[in-house]
This record gives sequence, C-alpha cells and structure tokens, in this order.
Amino acid sequence: MNRNLFYICILGVLPLMLASCENDIEKINLLTGDRTYPDITGEDIEVIYSDSANVKVQLLAEELKQYNTIDEPYIEFPEGLHVYFYDDSMQIESEIRADYTIYYIEEKLWHARGNVIARNIKKGDRLNSEELYWDEEKEIIYSNTFTRIENEKGTFYGQNGFESNQSLTKWRLIGSRGVVNVQEDE
Repeated sequence: MNRNLFYICILGVLPLMLASCENDIEKINLLTGDRTYPDITGEDIEVIYSDSANVKVQLLAEELKQYNTIDEPYIEFPEGLHVYFYDDSMQIESEIRADYTIYYIEEKLWHARGNVIARNIKKGDRLNSEELYWDEEKEIIYSNTFTRIENEKGTFYGQNGFESNQSLTKWRLIGSRGVVNVQEDE
C-alpha cells in the first residue's frame, strides 16, 4: 500500500513539474544574452616592451580587460593608461596619457580617448587632443580631431588633427593655425 501511495504521488506531481518547465527563447536569451566577458582581467598593470634587452616602451594602467574569443580581439583599459617611450640611452623620450584606451590586437593599433596628452620630454613639446591613435608597427601617432600643440615657438592648432612619429619629434598639423613667438633682433 505504501508503494502504491508513492507511485500515485509521483504520477500526480510529475505533470505539475513538467507543466511548469518552459523554454521561452526570449527569457533564455535574456539570461545568457550576447554579453561578452573578458578572458583576462587585471589591476595595477605594468607592461614593458623591450628589444635586445633595451626597454623601448613602458605601459602603466589601473585596469585591463582582454577579449580574445571574439571576432576582433582587443584589450581595453577602461581607467586609462600612461605610456613611456625610451630612447637608446634608457631615458624617457616621450609619453602619452589618456582617460580610456583600446588596443586592437590583430591590427596593432591603439586608440586613446578623453583628455589625451602626449609630450616629448626632451624638446618640451606638448600635445592635447580628445582622441589619438598609435600605430605600433608604423611607429606613428595621429588624430582626426582638434589638436593643440605647445612648444617654445608657440601654440599651434590642428583643426582636423595631426600626424607625428611616436617620439613627437616630427609632427604635422592638419588644418593648422596658431600663434608663433617671434624674437626681435636688437
């Protein structure tokens, strides 16, 4: 009799359990969604690029998120980053800072946004822009947005951006205007 009661309970509860299960695809997609999560995360990051035991670039960031398993892999620096470029004498030659940066791994292209500052330490040139690209293979930096460059000769504006080598020793403004400091001979 106990066994029959058990089977009756199972047969009574089983239809209720099966009826409560549903496979609503919209609800499943909300739970699993197309969200992309980083494969690698890190905090207080320091990366050093070297060539033949000579430091060429030092990168510092508060946070890193790396996405490897997507169509176009990238590394995100949501809290910004600070990059130092070194010369052959291991002296800092130039630096770049930004509030937010993405590195496109396959293209070897950096895209910095928000309060971007680039400086040539030795010459004293300072660049300000809201956006900057650094092509790692070509060793150039450029922007398509308004750019200001200050140096001992004056303040120059690139209405449509600029192009430069990564050490900021040779730069060209696009759509330029500016104020030049002229010294008079006595």
